[in-house]
Amino acid sequence: MDLLQPNSLNVYKSFGEKDILRGVSFKIRHGEAVGIIGPSGTGKSTILKIIAGLLAPDRGEVYIHGKKRDGLISDEGISGLRIGLVFQSAALFDSLTVRENVGFLLYENSSMSEEQIAELVTETLAQVGLKGVEDRLPSELSGGMKKRVALARSIIFDTTNETIEPEVLLYDEPTAGLDPIASTVVEDLIRSVHMKGEDALGKPEKIASYVVVTHQHSTIRRAVDRLLFLHEGKVVWQGMTDEFMTSANPIVQQFASGSLDGPIKY
Repeated sequence: MDLLQPNSLNVYKSFGEKDILRGVSFKIRHGEAVGIIGPSGTGKSTILKIIAGLLAPDRGEVYIHGKKRDGLISDEGISGLRIGLVFQSAALFDSLTVRENVGFLLYENSSMSEEQIAELVTETLAQVGLKGVEDRLPSELSGGMKKRVALARSIIFDTTNETIEPEVLLYDEPTAGLDPIASTVVEDLIRSVHMKGEDALGKPEKIASYVVVTHQHSTIRRAVDRLLFLHEGKVVWQGMTDEFMTSANPIVQQFASGSLDGPIKY
């Protein structure tokens, strides 16, 4: 099988004297929906940034499509691959409209006309269930709407080139700060842009794989199929979502139940 293969082998990362990742190893296969869970401060977001090429590991190797990623690089040297990252805070530009936020990279780097970009932005916003918000500023949007705008920005691409839609989407706490209903909307959207689903317009999507960092049980249930449990900078458990609540691993049991008693100490 053709593996998309974001592959981390014995990866270490420290910030100053604080060790964050202490030998992380895992593989994500083509078509997978993977969740990374675990206690706060154990390196989950750091892993996403290393996959995206925003951080370089201190030690260890990262392979994307079978090619070793060295340091901070763009994806230009990895033919046919795009990686999209949706930050926890949405990370929208406050002074730009929704249209300008979603189409930012196209305005800066593509040869598309403003009319073409505007049309594509409208279409992409419709894919994430937003219509008629193009001229609004981020301050005029709810938290859930901001998350969806950030998702639209991560999946938009230059239709005049041969560039494909991002094969890997990385989500950092996509439902953080949202009420249960807004969380459900975002969780369903994460599923809908996956290659196995359809977008809001009923078109099949092309996102090959995605990785979600989350603490939310609803996101674990609704948005991912396989889980990696990170604790003290290492992957201590891997399993399918339906195995999460029944795992005999004491670390997983404590996290799943929210108990104060167990190996995880705060």
